[in-house]
Amino acid sequence: MNQHSDNVPQLRTETHFDGRSMACYADRPSTVSAMFETVVNAVADGPALIDERRLSYRELDVEVSAIAAGLRAQGIGVGDRVAIFLKNRWEYMAIVLACIRIGAISVPVSTRLQKQELEFILNDCGAGILIYEDALSEILPESASTPALRHAYSIEGRISPSFASLLLPDEPVDPVPADEEDAAVILYTSGTTGRPKGAILTHLGIVHSAMAFAQTLCLTNEDRALIAVPMSHVTGLVGVMFSILSVGGSAIIMRESFERRAFLELASRERMTFSILVPTIYTLIALHSDLNNVDLSAWRIGCFGGAPMPTATIEALGAKLPQLVLVNAYGSTETTSPTTIMPISDWRDNMDSVGKLVPCAKVRLVSDDGRDVDVGEPGELLISGPMVVPGYFDNPEANAKEFVDGYWRSGDIGTMDAGGFLRILDRKKDMINRGGFKIYCAEVEEILSHHPAVQECAVVGHPDPVLGERVHVFVQTREGVAGDSADMKAYCAARLSDYKVPETYNFLDTPLPRNNNGKIQKQALRAILANAEGAKAASR
Repeated sequence: MNQHSDNVPQLRTETHFDGRSMACYADRPSTVSAMFETVVNAVADGPALIDERRLSYRELDVEVSAIAAGLRAQGIGVGDRVAIFLKNRWEYMAIVLACIRIGAISVPVSTRLQKQELEFILNDCGAGILIYEDALSEILPESASTPALRHAYSIEGRISPSFASLLLPDEPVDPVPADEEDAAVILYTSGTTGRPKGAILTHLGIVHSAMAFAQTLCLTNEDRALIAVPMSHVTGLVGVMFSILSVGGSAIIMRESFERRAFLELASRERMTFSILVPTIYTLIALHSDLNNVDLSAWRIGCFGGAPMPTATIEALGAKLPQLVLVNAYGSTETTSPTTIMPISDWRDNMDSVGKLVPCAKVRLVSDDGRDVDVGEPGELLISGPMVVPGYFDNPEANAKEFVDGYWRSGDIGTMDAGGFLRILDRKKDMINRGGFKIYCAEVEEILSHHPAVQECAVVGHPDPVLGERVHVFVQTREGVAGDSADMKAYCAARLSDYKVPETYNFLDTPLPRNNNGKIQKQALRAILANAEGAKAASR
């Protein structure tokens, strides 16, 4: 069930990663370096990166070569790991491409990590070089605790040798020969269920993901993509950066953490046409009082993922920005970003769907006993295709558990209708069982998102000695609006089966807790509930 069947490049069946059979683009760049070289030759003087410094593709190519030469001079070669501990900036993409050019593997890490987390990742991947923000120097672990790390460079040079001192600008470097199954990047998962795991992103996966975004969203070298999500995340790095690079378009880089006014001003000034953002950001944009006074007329594609988008937000943005097409995409680090993308022609009629399978993707929906479920029946998503990673770095136990028969176990529960539209119902571990009735949190959250007092919400199971679990909801209310549990209960009761209606509520005037990738931490919310119950029991 692939979308745009009349406009999909030719596919062919191939075998990769020790026996996985998959559909692949027949005509594709062999490596990420080949993809970059193609666009440099095609649009050499076109704008590549728009930051405090602006670089054409020709200028970016020169910088990539200088960094590659410097890394090589420090003994970094094929298979070596280079950790990147930076906020979004033009150097980020140049470093990633430079590593790929010499066969090294970049390891982007979130700037929200704390010392112990960073130490774990540096040791787990065995990084030989770290390039970091000067402002984050206090987060760096002691040198004795990271024995594989040979060199550290700070971007401004106030703490360690400067990043600029690493560069060798007069030594052009040609790409080393590489196989498309080789690792290009290692991205660590958010670690919501334990230690983070290093997903191995290959040339094959990155090329196919970039092509899938470009083809389904009709991206060209005239597009200008704004990167407002961290480039340490698969969405920022692959979904936005590599996708726009694959067509020779421009990447507008937002350096600091998302701030609504700064985003709108940058998007307007640089004539943004394309973005991928988390739903919360779209909600904040829709609520901005000055939205009508900002020129966003060039913005044609607003892609989102990571969580369901409240249809109330889609409707509000549609009213204010009628030219903007809002399309959902579903994927993960392990799928190198997209598994599904909403077809542009279908988005208004399928707002509750994450779209259709991208070309080359294959999905099975299975029951707890491994049976393929019928059309429309809920099941766990097993995903295969060239964009699925071959496994986790140096983690055979996780590989054996999470990959089966060439498929990756997503842990997500969803349905596929007869038209091929996928709907995500819940994380398998987050599904609530109330007296034998299964409750999908996403369904309840979608209903509540339309309530006029709700800015965002998250539903979790509340342990109950009789029913097993009851439905509890955390609500961040809109500014200046008080939460009313009786009113919300009545609102849900008019729209949901009685067993799905949240019985207890927590009202917050601050955002819900999120992990490094922007996903709501339901584990933290359950801990809040548990602590409250413990305090109540202690006071009796």
